[in-house]
Amino acid sequence: MRNDEDFKKNLKKVNQFKINSKDHITDIIQYFSNSGFNAKRLAIACDIYKQMILDEECTKFFGLAGALVPAGMQGVIYDFIKEDFIDILVTTGANLTHDLAETLGFHHLQGEIDGTKINDSSLHNQELNRIYDVYLPNKVYEGIEDFISTLKIPQNDMSVSSFLSYLGQELPNNSNSILKICSEKNIPIFCPAFTDSGLALQLGFHFQKLNLNHFKDMLKMVDLAWDSKHAGVCIIGGGVPKNFIMQSLQFCPNSAMYAIQITMDRPEPGGLSGATLQEAISWGKVNEKAKYSTIISDATIALPILLWFLKTIKKQE
Repeated sequence: MRNDEDFKKNLKKVNQFKINSKDHITDIIQYFSNSGFNAKRLAIACDIYKQMILDEECTKFFGLAGALVPAGMQGVIYDFIKEDFIDILVTTGANLTHDLAETLGFHHLQGEIDGTKINDSSLHNQELNRIYDVYLPNKVYEGIEDFISTLKIPQNDMSVSSFLSYLGQELPNNSNSILKICSEKNIPIFCPAFTDSGLALQLGFHFQKLNLNHFKDMLKMVDLAWDSKHAGVCIIGGGVPKNFIMQSLQFCPNSAMYAIQITMDRPEPGGLSGATLQEAISWGKVNEKAKYSTIISDATIALPILLWFLKTIKKQE
């Protein structure tokens, strides 16, 4: 039970910080750590991820949901992988589809933010698909289809992660390709809802005997979680990637000792994307002694700051 006097003694004043032209990202995060609200939560998350990296026995699970590649985050995720800040990637088929599009030389386009200036019927007639204020021409999917049709898939019942590794090998060199760098660094990509994506649709149309095995990946993920001496998780968004990681930890003796979540969702509706990391303790997914932080923020803002901090710390050591 909380001792009110001890609680009061541990309180310290909020730092009313200022930023000057010589401050770096580490200074900013230090300022945040003595502030409040989501600034402090982000500072705590930066420190937790730093501890994950310094812990040589920690397996770093990274869950990626949301349309982050269309918003320009491909290079950010690429650098997380390049810098060895991710050991296992779990993501949506959408992010892989958009990663493939960029890797093949197609591009997402910036558009209007003001909804009153947007005519979606006109966009449809122009064969432009809208993701909030980002646009994707239909010809991008045609280009993906042309590439997919040239594949020589070695095995029809291979696991999804094995197929994604094969796909990465087949891609041209590209400085920001998530699929490519994961294949080169032997980082497994799990995509438990792979069929829910444009990439999978194209594969299904062209290779109707293809039956990628999701159960192989489920068992492989549990094995990876089971063998992890220390587990650390970073969840971007939530959804299926979050559950795939968390349910694997639930059935292992090693619940997460480090946990970070960046989300805009709320816990009250009971959905997983807004569920708190503290709630995950009741399921045995997060350890009761874990260090954890949830940042209520758009990931396109918080994630680059987190990466910037980690790259700076790594360079300093």
